[in-house]
Amino acid sequence: MSKRGASPPPGGTIIKRARSGSPAPNMQIAISSSNNEREQGLIRTVKRTSSLEAPIISLSGSHSGEILSCRFDPTGQNLAACSADRSVSLWRTYSPNTNYGLIANLHKAPILDFQWSLASQVLYTVSADHTLAVTDLTTGQRVRKLHAHRGIINALDRTLAGGAGVELVATGADDGTIRVWEGGDEGPKQPVSVYELGCPVTSVCWSADGASIYAGALDNEIHVIDFRKNEEVYSLAGHTDTPTSLSLSPNGHYLLSPSFSSQTLIHDVRPFSPSPNRIHRVLMGAPAGFENTLLRGAWSKDDDGRRVGVGGADRTVCIWEVESGKVLYKLPGHKGTVTAVDFHPKEPIILTGSKDATMLLGEIEPTVSM
Repeated sequence: MSKRGASPPPGGTIIKRARSGSPAPNMQIAISSSNNEREQGLIRTVKRTSSLEAPIISLSGSHSGEILSCRFDPTGQNLAACSADRSVSLWRTYSPNTNYGLIANLHKAPILDFQWSLASQVLYTVSADHTLAVTDLTTGQRVRKLHAHRGIINALDRTLAGGAGVELVATGADDGTIRVWEGGDEGPKQPVSVYELGCPVTSVCWSADGASIYAGALDNEIHVIDFRKNEEVYSLAGHTDTPTSLSLSPNGHYLLSPSFSSQTLIHDVRPFSPSPNRIHRVLMGAPAGFENTLLRGAWSKDDDGRRVGVGGADRTVCIWEVESGKVLYKLPGHKGTVTAVDFHPKEPIILTGSKDATMLLGEIEPTVSM
């Protein structure tokens, strides 16, 4: 009996073998060791956890500048990204992952952040040209342009919880103010309310009930502003450098905030917190780098916020388990700082955008329900 030859080099191919009887989410990918069918040896199979065409999908070619923010829409069927090249790209989440829209010339400067509307088919974008734009997604046309601030607008957030069924959009800018606007494709040119913070605002986020606005600022604090009284109620301390973004957990109890100090904090924002300083977790592992980029973190939504993700200047994405504070994943793949992270609303899929002008869609393991 002849001896079996040495195993072939590891530059193998991926071969997809779909079983006819098995359901789509449990599809397995067989990774073999060679292109030659006679020498093929099965190395391992990867269990699929989502409806994506492949476990990792790269979305590239639409932007010529760094991607500054990327998000899934509320249904999870589409996703969008905004870039320093002043355009917004629109993509399908699932196969064939078409780039079905590229909306250019919305602003005269880089688009720093955007949000999908919760009430209608519009997209809100803010830019370094001091404006807030509202774009109709069915036509691709800009329907409103507001000269919102006297400085670069760093962030925005929207809510429907404020009552009266009107979508409210909060913007924070370098002019030290937080302004609230009426959303939708029609509305007044004047803000609903203006709050002077006194130092540049890097991030804004609505509370779950739409009564408060959380605002991260250059003074290293997160200010909690009562929207109805238009006054600051309290502030969340703990950061040693500027918070770069704010994201509220799906249940509305916790606030995620990465910062320039490479420390990511989760604050407890319930009315009665067991901890006097309201710090729920301190997470390390996502370096902010020296570029002072506003890194945008996110909560997982398919498991009610048991995991959080933040990109880093080491070109990876860090995903932690909130309860234990342990790093679950350190995902590579980008060639530049990972500026934005978002989780799919219904499946264990993560979306990342980077300074290399590409996005990556990847599936992760679903959380085991206790």
